[in-house]
Amino acid sequence: MGLNDLIPVLLLILSIYGLRQRKFKLAGAVCVAAVSAKLSMLVALPFFLIYLYNNKALRQRLAAFLIGLSISTLFFATPFIFSSGGMQMLFSNPEMKSIYRLMLDLGGNVSIYIVPLIYMMMLYLTWRFKRFNFDLFQAATGLAFLLIVFMIPGSPGWFVWSMPFLAFYQAMSGRIAMILVGIFSGLYVLSTLLITPLPLANGLVFDLGAFFLLEGRFGSHAISLLHTIMVAIGVMIAIRIWREAISRNDFFRLSRKPFIICIAGDSGAGKDSFTDAISGLFGQHSVVKLSGDDYHLWDRQKPMWQVMTHLNPMANDLEGFCHDLVSLADGKAIQSRHYDHQTGKMSRPLRIKSDDFIIASGLHVLYLPMLRECYNLKIYLDINEGLRRHFKLKRDVYQRGHTIEQVLASFEKRGADSARFIRPQSSYADLILSLQPIHPWMLEKLDDQHPLRLQLVVKTRRGLNEFSLNRVLIGVCGLHIDMIKGENSEEIQMTIEGETSAADVAMAAEILCPQILEFLDIQPKWQDGMAGLMQLVTLSHINQALIKRFIQ
Repeated sequence: MGLNDLIPVLLLILSIYGLRQRKFKLAGAVCVAAVSAKLSMLVALPFFLIYLYNNKALRQRLAAFLIGLSISTLFFATPFIFSSGGMQMLFSNPEMKSIYRLMLDLGGNVSIYIVPLIYMMMLYLTWRFKRFNFDLFQAATGLAFLLIVFMIPGSPGWFVWSMPFLAFYQAMSGRIAMILVGIFSGLYVLSTLLITPLPLANGLVFDLGAFFLLEGRFGSHAISLLHTIMVAIGVMIAIRIWREAISRNDFFRLSRKPFIICIAGDSGAGKDSFTDAISGLFGQHSVVKLSGDDYHLWDRQKPMWQVMTHLNPMANDLEGFCHDLVSLADGKAIQSRHYDHQTGKMSRPLRIKSDDFIIASGLHVLYLPMLRECYNLKIYLDINEGLRRHFKLKRDVYQRGHTIEQVLASFEKRGADSARFIRPQSSYADLILSLQPIHPWMLEKLDDQHPLRLQLVVKTRRGLNEFSLNRVLIGVCGLHIDMIKGENSEEIQMTIEGETSAADVAMAAEILCPQILEFLDIQPKWQDGMAGLMQLVTLSHINQALIKRFIQ
């Protein structure tokens, strides 16, 4: 009655659990143990590999899984590989032959085997998932086992393969799922009893099939009718699993197209540093950066810079920037150059692939109306002017090789263009982040004895759950918050003061927006202080923008 299938299924579930706990070597080793106990467990192995490869955060752990897989294969498979009897037992047993019974005869000794065809189609559809989380993995794997179970009238134990996955599905779904799975399970048991006599004690045999056959004409069709009904219920369950656990999976729906963030602000506002901070949360493997500096029309040595500044839109290829952004949003790769701030020259064209998150940063990312329509979240960095000059002077002198005189001259030269072209872009932003010294005199007495203390002013026009954010910042991070609501209830201004650690920010994120944690890297790089708070506030807005996709 299939009791020997309990062991391989148990091993398979332990392997899946190891994957869930991120013990990849153990998961690979136990997966091979499951296959060695029952060759049919091989059905699940490609789904393991697809999951680890298509989940970009886990792709680097695929090697660990393969190491466990290889070591276990050497231990379990070697005796069978060098044994003709073992190979015959594996590939020539009656259960394996039942896979080929369902076929489409094309004539001329050529047939199409339906079960392998559907299984390969299932693998292809699974491979097409651009991003994979654990719920999608177990739903796709369970669906593959379920399709095999109700298409092949094989051993009764085959139903055991799908039982854990049906339990997973019932846990994620509602009462209708429980009813359908209950009916399917009952019909499968009844169908099995009609096909297979049940041995009892003292040599007695309970043969339900023989009993029905005694009922005349109806009895001759009872088994086929019952199996047909069972398959119909199984198809309903398969459709519901695909619809509810896969196509309506929140992770699947939210990750089907790239999420685009724009970070605007004046020169020296911290756009690059903030871009790196956000990239550190999602991982470099999931983020592509598009910098407006790479679309300057001329190298620094060209005479055109004598009559206009980088802040002038006419000095930048904004149409090319817009075209490349749209291409990345459509999932296409682009050819772009990189502007080297130290040499002032452009690199050769580089191929840039699209990714799950696109961060567009620069002086003019909110300048064109068409650009503003591309973004899912628009951020403007409105840093305190004195603080901006301090940071820009420090960056351009120590990192980009400029002289102090050149930087000071650029402040005077670019002031008019900044007021005309850059600062008005803040009116189009959903979120404005402004770093300010707690007291203006701090910039005048900045030294080791008088460290710079900052506050973060957050302005949002999109609206957010400010009460939850306020509660988490005070209760978890221990910060002081002043909050002002504008005449429009969606406009909120929060002033945040205090010091916090990266660990507190990470804990606050788990409380504030747990839905988005699956999109983060395995070990997101949270930062201390105001940078970490900017990460947290931005993540809460990304979470809100992702949820908004459900109603669009």
